[in-house]
Amino acid sequence: MTDREPPLSAAEREEIIDLYEGLRVTDVVDGLDYSGFWNDLHSVSKEIGPLYRDVDSFSHRFSGFANTHRFLPTNKPRDMPNDLDFETATEWRNDWYGDLSGGPSEVREHDVIVVEAHELDVGIIGSANALAWTADGANGVLTNGGPRDTDELIKQGIPVYSKDINKPIIPGRCEFDAEQIPVNVGGCLIRPGDFIVADGDGVVVVPIEHVDDVADAARREQQADQEMRAELYEKAGLEHDFTLEQPSSRE
Repeated sequence: MTDREPPLSAAEREEIIDLYEGLRVTDVVDGLDYSGFWNDLHSVSKEIGPLYRDVDSFSHRFSGFANTHRFLPTNKPRDMPNDLDFETATEWRNDWYGDLSGGPSEVREHDVIVVEAHELDVGIIGSANALAWTADGANGVLTNGGPRDTDELIKQGIPVYSKDINKPIIPGRCEFDAEQIPVNVGGCLIRPGDFIVADGDGVVVVPIEHVDDVADAARREQQADQEMRAELYEKAGLEHDFTLEQPSSRE
């Protein structure tokens, strides 16, 4: 076992990304079993799933390192201008965004943006901020809340895993609390730097201290599964596809 503790160097992060390339959530769950984690506390609730599924190239999948932040309900009055029109309402909204909203102050390559937004009917994640995060290097977004602008998020190809889909904006409804803190998303403790894997089966969280052992066991499980399925493909008359290949053999 190689002990890993954040902050990891860019080279260490790339090494871990390579270790998990192509691994399914089920492989990783099996790897956690082999590493002694039988209590399922690292499997995110089934209520949280992908916003879309790409069955051709699996672009809805992601893996990466948790970049956490949390929003809370606001207890501040909605002190809106008396003479309300589009311009004054926009100014009030922008002031709220400037003073009471927020997000990750830094996004590193291969981050997963994790937003704890429990029971907030607010579209904290939208087509603009999610695109900005991915442009900065993030691999995906995970939340126990819900995004808005979902058609654009899907069109932009941004992997988002969420509990709900929401419509309202942040101002007057919730406020930013903190970032780079342990959060609870889908019944899982997720710490900054923990490793997250997501696909059509859901989301699993690997404690960064055990990321190597889990990857090793998960890869062995995947290889055994691929060998068995390759035989079944032959029997069923199916052409082999990339799900039967190890990453090192892919072009």
